[in-house]
Amino acid sequence: MYHHYSFDLWLTLIKSNPYFKIERTKIFHRDFNPGGKSIDEVAKAFRQVDLMCNAVNENTGKNIDADEMYLMVISLINDNQLPLADIDTGKLYQDMEKLLFYYLPVVYSSVTIATLRHLKQKEGVTFSLLSNTGFIKGATLRKVLVELQLSEYFDFQLYSDEVGMSKPNPALFALMLQQINTNRNIDLSNIIHVGDNPRADVEGANAAGIKSLLINSNNQSILSLVS
Repeated sequence: MYHHYSFDLWLTLIKSNPYFKIERTKIFHRDFNPGGKSIDEVAKAFRQVDLMCNAVNENTGKNIDADEMYLMVISLINDNQLPLADIDTGKLYQDMEKLLFYYLPVVYSSVTIATLRHLKQKEGVTFSLLSNTGFIKGATLRKVLVELQLSEYFDFQLYSDEVGMSKPNPALFALMLQQINTNRNIDLSNIIHVGDNPRADVEGANAAGIKSLLINSNNQSILSLVS
């Protein structure tokens, strides 16, 4: 048992509703595709931008915002020929957020909430979220967690787009540690970060001097925290 548990979000505690990505691709195929690219080419553009931005964020420790990512997708679909100045990014994101709440993300597994509840029962234990963001902003994710009845478990949440830093940036982990110890003094050995990404989560946590646990991507469940 630890005194503080830090969690990644995507593919650690929640995962996408597959219909969200399908419908998002359909919208971009319909509304931002004057050249008539196929639906598969539009889907490929989303995958390329997602992978590229994740890699850049992890390498630089900075953050590429959702608005920029959507513009990159549109640019790729149109072979960099469409004037991006004509795109209303505010309305575009509002439309994507509305779609996300129609096809709400789901809790990662049937044991996720039960495990959080079990860990939280210990007196004095605190939880936080430390998550890199992509096409979905931290402000939206906060609302998603309310809908999924997960927000009640977390004492604070940190998102890369809100602080301008991405895991495994040491400064982001330092910010987390600062918030943990604002009113407490927890030894680093009593803090653990849990996530699915070996570099962003495990290497980032270890470099910060705290414990780490890799789950889901390695067939290890969140249940290992209580076993």
